Amino acid sequence: MSNQEKPAGYDAAFTELKSILDALQQDEIGVDALAEKVKRAADLIAFCGERLRTAEGEVQKVLDELGEGD
Repeated sequence: MSNQEKPAGYDAAFTELKSILDALQQDEIGVDALAEKVKRAADLIAFCGERLRTAEGEVQKVLDELGEGD
């Protein structure tokens, strides 16, 4: 993540990302803040992607362990 604070978790990041998107769609973000919001959105997308990959790996590990008992 950039110089901004890391979100508390996936849900917090996703909620913040949705609020940025909503503000962009409603033209609530001025030109001066646009670049900053786009950078923050990119950081949040990367954070969410990493969390999803981690969760996928953990689920796969559990499934693999369950399959070994057969």
